[in-house]
Amino acid sequence: MYYPEPMGRLIAELRKLPGIGPRTAQRLAFHILDISQEEAQRLIDAITEAREKVRHCSICGNLATEDPCVLCNSPGRDRSLICVVQDPRDVVAMEKTHEYKGLYHVLGGVISPMEGIGPNELRVKELINRLQDGTVKEVVLATDLNAEGEVTATYLARLIKPLGIKTTRLAHGLPVGGDLEYADEVTLAKALEGRREL
Repeated sequence: MYYPEPMGRLIAELRKLPGIGPRTAQRLAFHILDISQEEAQRLIDAITEAREKVRHCSICGNLATEDPCVLCNSPGRDRSLICVVQDPRDVVAMEKTHEYKGLYHVLGGVISPMEGIGPNELRVKELINRLQDGTVKEVVLATDLNAEGEVTATYLARLIKPLGIKTTRLAHGLPVGGDLEYADEVTLAKALEGRREL
């Protein structure tokens, strides 16, 4: 009621973004109105292009513009090693360490009964299928170190161990209850070095 209707609608849409509260949404809306038409069009074009061109890799589930993604296609990656993460942001966090040289598998979330998310809502079957040909020798479970992440890691370890594949978990150099995407590169690198078998 305090803004013209289009401005109010813009603020309402910005508030739907994660981590954006009412004040930040208002600041962003005013900024968008203050930038030049060319800058606004570049923002619109960037959003449109990302929505049209970015999809999930059919193998690992990471974000990509081609399928399979660059990481799955890379001949330099260690195909005997798969790091299981919750979402594509975690792939970025792991890659920033420059320590991990294997492949990835993005689950698309974690087991969370409170939110109605079970193993069938995640890319668990796809992971197990990737492990069937005998190429993979180790799976690194890199879910967040919170209750849901631990439940998911334990569940996956129980599925993977009977396949005779070494199953490890990132060391607890990461803060318990923390998210991978917020960890710095050194902490993640140390956690990767100190992973342990489950």
